[in-house]
Amino acid sequence: MLEKLSFLEDKYEDLGKKLSDPEVINQQDLWRKLIKEHAELEEIVVVYRDYRETLQGLEDTKAILYDKSNEEELKEMARMELGELEEKEETLREKLRIMLLPKDPNDDKNVIVEVRAGTGGDEAGLFAADLFRMYSRFAEDQGWKVELMSASESGVGGYKEVVFMIKGKGAYSMMKFESGTHRVQRIPTTESGGRIHTSAATVAVLPEVDDVEFEINPNDVRVDVFRASGHGGQSVNTTDSAVRITHLETGIVSSCQDEKSQLKNKDKAMKILKARLYDKMAQEQANEIAQNRRSQVGSGDRSERIRTYNYPQGRVTDHRINMTIYQLDSFMQGDIGQMINALITEDQAEQMKEMA
Repeated sequence: MLEKLSFLEDKYEDLGKKLSDPEVINQQDLWRKLIKEHAELEEIVVVYRDYRETLQGLEDTKAILYDKSNEEELKEMARMELGELEEKEETLREKLRIMLLPKDPNDDKNVIVEVRAGTGGDEAGLFAADLFRMYSRFAEDQGWKVELMSASESGVGGYKEVVFMIKGKGAYSMMKFESGTHRVQRIPTTESGGRIHTSAATVAVLPEVDDVEFEINPNDVRVDVFRASGHGGQSVNTTDSAVRITHLETGIVSSCQDEKSQLKNKDKAMKILKARLYDKMAQEQANEIAQNRRSQVGSGDRSERIRTYNYPQGRVTDHRINMTIYQLDSFMQGDIGQMINALITEDQAEQMKEMA
């Protein structure tokens, strides 16, 4: 581990020298690439240097303890410091082990979240709306920005489908474990007999894809325009502002009608399409590479039921890590950080187990 960390420190210092080279500065694309790489290495290098100083401190403290010529008062101080240094060394070593795990290249990206009502009729649509609000409030608490991309409303205040973008550093790293089937158990407001109904909604979390990483040939898609329907301003049902884009090879479709401008709708629909195509490609690669991986966490299999929200008992249970939180009200208000951090920790533990 120390050998790898030393290599990364050398690389970090070498990048620092290149960033001050006039020839590199004049090549803006290269300079931007190097400054991003330098910033990514900085965090682990800072922790490594702290770890190295701590190891040196341990060595110096032990030397004081083992030196028979030192007074007992000095040795007692050294014993106290030794315990603190040993605890710090263990904490930093564990932190470095996690930081050295292979990083998901999408972790720092914005995300496109798609929530769709599943089984359960109107109640499923209302649950989809609840999930949209939950994620929106969580994003706001993180200081991220939420932008509605596309929505298909149901007649009772819910959603058949709602697609939105969350913009913020590290959004994908925290949101990626939300992909899957979410199940709700509660008494619908329309239920006169007081019976508990079970409904479901599916969530897909896709990293935003920029043009440099993934480009779509205009000849590979068909763009259709049509009149928007539903709630909206004066342009609704009067101009062909809504846009539907179909990827001809895969049949994947994305559409947007939320903006009055056809150009803005096309831009949003194209972003959604790129994210869906990129996700499809990534899923195929992941299935091929890690076909036998036993861990459910981070598998991205959206057919599985990942979480149950039980209103009568006031609990939410994540079935991948067998974790239950008995604070459903605050959870639905966006207080989902505890669950997300537990999923991240479990995924890191699985990766370390596989590396071992």
